[in-house]
Amino acid sequence: MQHSFTYDKKKVIQALRYHFIQRPEVRVLLVLVNVFAIGSAILFYTKKIRPEPFLLGSTIWLLLVVAFWYLLPNSIYKRAATFRDSFTIYFNEDDVMLENPRGQVRWNWTRFSKFFESPHFFHLYFDPKSFFIVPKDGMSEDFRHELRGVLNNKIGRK
Repeated sequence: MQHSFTYDKKKVIQALRYHFIQRPEVRVLLVLVNVFAIGSAILFYTKKIRPEPFLLGSTIWLLLVVAFWYLLPNSIYKRAATFRDSFTIYFNEDDVMLENPRGQVRWNWTRFSKFFESPHFFHLYFDPKSFFIVPKDGMSEDFRHELRGVLNNKIGRK
């Protein structure tokens, strides 16, 4: 199976957002900040606390949203030259080969630790912080279905 692709900036940034939200430490942080913000809002509304803790919770929540939704994805996109290249990826029986005009790389299936699917990409993880995204643009529904089967058999969702 082979697939040729380039990256669309808006979709890549959305995929990076999915990556950050999937991280367990980010989820815990978001839950804690939301609990603090809601708790301080309730206490402020019932006049149990002054407005400062409520404003602090709201400010922290706003800063987290800005960081995870805008700053981190955009900074990673700007630093990674990968997203400006065009590629062809081959899903073989023993490995995955990625090539572009400057060269190629092969990854044995055992190099991948997990994968997940977002609306526009297949995210192939090497470890919790290192991954490669394969755009669904240009894939037929049959190709996507077949690729899901291959990824489930070779990697698993873990």
